[in-house]
Amino acid sequence: MSNTDKHWQFWIDRGGTFTDIVAKTPDDQLITRKLLSDNPEQYADAALQGINDFITTATDKTIATVKMGTTVGTNALLERKGEATVLLITAGFKDCLRIGYQNRPDIFALNIQLPEQLYQTVIEIDERVDAKGHVLKAINVLKVTLQLESLYASGLRSCAIVLMHAWRYPAHECQLAALAKNVGFSQISVSHQVSPFMKIVSRGDTTVVDAYLSPLLKRYVNQVTEGLSGENLSTPSNYVYAIQWRINGCTKLPRQR
Repeated sequence: MSNTDKHWQFWIDRGGTFTDIVAKTPDDQLITRKLLSDNPEQYADAALQGINDFITTATDKTIATVKMGTTVGTNALLERKGEATVLLITAGFKDCLRIGYQNRPDIFALNIQLPEQLYQTVIEIDERVDAKGHVLKAINVLKVTLQLESLYASGLRSCAIVLMHAWRYPAHECQLAALAKNVGFSQISVSHQVSPFMKIVSRGDTTVVDAYLSPLLKRYVNQVTEGLSGENLSTPSNYVYAIQWRINGCTKLPRQR
């Protein structure tokens, strides 16, 4: 048995209505608890409250592992409560993601209802790289910087960058990402990293979702991480933890402290 196995371990499913917690005690017992996911009159966060309930009276308060599955991102997506996002896309393709693949679930419908887009606004970047990587038009750095500064001043902090052929030739996306970072954007999702595939629609959709949800997920991860670092949940000498984050098929592991 490893040293981490001798401390508390938690597996948590945080749903929209209930949060289910399975805990393994330092002496190898499995115990469970169910809490309302939202109960602001009683606690700020169900996962942290459940952990606290288990170990407040325990002699060994050291937490080895916390693994959590959650619908926080899924609910935000369904309820359209993600981060306000700007889409940066190659000039001429402003409506590319809105048009999509022309999918028509009701083939005979005359009044087509397009889904609401996740991005708030679009900047068309006057750039172009051809399919062989030749730069046909370079990025106007001053123009793009002024556009980004204007959006940043309006309150936007998240951007999705989706350029033609960037899945294979990402230099322009990297350049835009650097400009956005210098302006101060805190969430910068670039398509060649998020979804490095040829088709711009699927690549763009995935990148926009990443920009739209990542800030929300990061805030929640930070909230849980800070809560786990609280005075009631740690022993200064050997407190070790890891949060394994799963959302929409992706796994993100925050850096350990």
